[in-house]
Amino acid sequence: EVQLVESGGGLVQPGGSLTLSCAVSGFNVTQYAMTWVRQAPGKGLEWVSKIRTGESTYYAITVKGRFAISRDAAKNTLYLQMNGLKTEDTAVYYCAAGDYRSYDLPSSKPNNDYWGQGTQVTVSS
Repeated sequence: EVQLVESGGGLVQPGGSLTLSCAVSGFNVTQYAMTWVRQAPGKGLEWVSKIRTGESTYYAITVKGRFAISRDAAKNTLYLQMNGLKTEDTAVYYCAAGDYRSYDLPSSKPNNDYWGQGTQVTVSS
């Protein structure tokens, strides 16, 4: 059974750090490209970062230099290390299996097993 479960969200002050995890079951996390997507209140899905099967990494310009995507094959887990958090980073963060790009995201979070349920990140003083 395929399942993606995010964790690690929470409330953090501006300038703080969080590490999000996405525990994968049902397939090997290194088998596919994996993508992080976020959704701020009242807004659509926003592409954040992805890691391809060759381990190439890509970031939205809004997070480049502050966020780092990685994965651990032994733990079958995808990560998003977030540093220098800003209030505009407040959103629900989703992990998804797939080679998504900023321009081919769905209009809303799909209700399937290849997307997680999301974890809330709130950046506020």
